[in-house]
Amino acid sequence: MTVRCSVASEQRGEPLAGTASTVRHFLLLEDPGPWGPEILRSQRLPGPVREPLLHWHRELGVRPLLIRRPGRYLTGPRRVFVINARYGWCETTTVDNLAEVAQFDLDGIVGGAGVGLSAHHEPVLLVCTHGRHDACCAERGRPLAAAIAARWPDLTWESSHLGGDRFAANLLVMPQAHSYGRLTPDEAPDVVADHLAGLLTLPHYRGHCTVPWPEQAAEHALRERLGLREVDAVRVQRLRRDGTLFSVTLSAEGRTYRVDVRHQARPPELLTCHSTVPSGAVNYDLVALTRLN
Repeated sequence: MTVRCSVASEQRGEPLAGTASTVRHFLLLEDPGPWGPEILRSQRLPGPVREPLLHWHRELGVRPLLIRRPGRYLTGPRRVFVINARYGWCETTTVDNLAEVAQFDLDGIVGGAGVGLSAHHEPVLLVCTHGRHDACCAERGRPLAAAIAARWPDLTWESSHLGGDRFAANLLVMPQAHSYGRLTPDEAPDVVADHLAGLLTLPHYRGHCTVPWPEQAAEHALRERLGLREVDAVRVQRLRRDGTLFSVTLSAEGRTYRVDVRHQARPPELLTCHSTVPSGAVNYDLVALTRLN
């Protein structure tokens, strides 16, 4: 019997901290599916929009995602979101056909002023349900999306691949792009409610997508040590590297700390349900945590 990648990851005790995909710019396109394995090659997308998506991906670091309401039902115009997670803004519009997106000017996505669409002030809750990319995303993601949508129907969307299939079920809270993994339908309402109230749930928290993995891991270690759950309680100030050792300077509660983490390569594994060749994941082990003032 084949063991799903998410089950195997849990069995080998792979940590969640420091695993959030490092992305700052997102373009969300509503499409009911079914979705193919790779969005940038998807035949679901109209021909005129494919080249602009590739251009924005290469030149502006835009991650295109397909989204849909749980249940896939869709009539009328399609919702589009443009998000800069570093600056924490989200803008939105609707189009009658996704081909219209090819006419967008997204150069402003890299800055703090937006791209000229309507400001969107509500959170956007994305649950990966991309089964054609990895079976775990559908098997674990769809029940999670349904559970969250039962309480927050206007905020919840199913999403294509968010990264980290083996950590399913995955939730990404926009526009700041905070990532959670291994959520169950029973746990999720409390996790989401706490996050919307400004509190992180650290056992499921993968990290903040706008910063590199060593900074994510260092922030998580400091939060655990100090018991800090408030979203804005910790700020990264500086990152220095010496080989496999990363020294991250952070501020919290009016004090400054240095967290040293070491890059460790894990033994090769089949990291996704579709993998045929083992590859080595990485994690960042805590070496030292020092208060500087």
